[in-house]
Amino acid sequence: MKILVCAKQVPEATEVRVNPETGTLNRDGVASILNPFCEYAMDLALDIKAKAPETEIVVLTMGPPQARMALLRCLEMGADRAILVTDRRFAGADTWATALTIAKIVGKLDAVDLILVGKHAIDGDTAQVGPMLAEVLNIPQITYAVGIEVEAAAKGAPRVKVRRENEGGYERVQMRLPGLVSVSKGAASRQVCSFQAILDAREKEIRTMTADDLGLDEAELGLKGSLTQVVKVFPPTVKAPGRIVSGADAPAAAKEVVDVLKAKHFV
Repeated sequence: MKILVCAKQVPEATEVRVNPETGTLNRDGVASILNPFCEYAMDLALDIKAKAPETEIVVLTMGPPQARMALLRCLEMGADRAILVTDRRFAGADTWATALTIAKIVGKLDAVDLILVGKHAIDGDTAQVGPMLAEVLNIPQITYAVGIEVEAAAKGAPRVKVRRENEGGYERVQMRLPGLVSVSKGAASRQVCSFQAILDAREKEIRTMTADDLGLDEAELGLKGSLTQVVKVFPPTVKAPGRIVSGADAPAAAKEVVDVLKAKHFV
């Protein structure tokens, strides 16, 4: 079995600031990390590999050259090889252009059985690339997975059984492969890789691909190929803290609430 994990390098969320003049994210001096939900996707891929050691895990990222660090993190965790898709012509790509580019890469890989993606990236927070990728590839998809099992079929394609989150708790669903699964957190936690794993990761293959390797038309790349555009990014307005009315005297508390509402002209 071959698993493709789509990863993304993102700025550390707690350190991101918005430029008030341009309305864009200020990434200067901000540490970059592997998107946590992509890391959870890696966890599920490694769970499958632990039960079926012949499984190959390929990790892919699309971004600037420094996104190589996100790939190294995945290789340290246990991925077998990695692909870095980088080119200035990809700059400004929205979710559609990104999904289309990744789909082209999948078409160049031999027999990918399962694609795992994080449910969303913590910078853009759209949760669109995974589902769009499945639609472009015309394969089934399951979202918000927290657990996955692969079952070999006596006849036909193998299938996966997925435990996924929903509004009321969890449910179990299944699909035949090839397919795509987007991954939520579940019980996963960040791994601490051994020193030997870190050293071994430096010896693993990281293949670099550019726009010329994909055969896409210039009109389908980056900003030109994007169907949407972010006009402005801004932080939410900070609200004043609320007021708690307490006390054992219910009529007095009720009167205090009414007085506050009257003072604010709500009643």
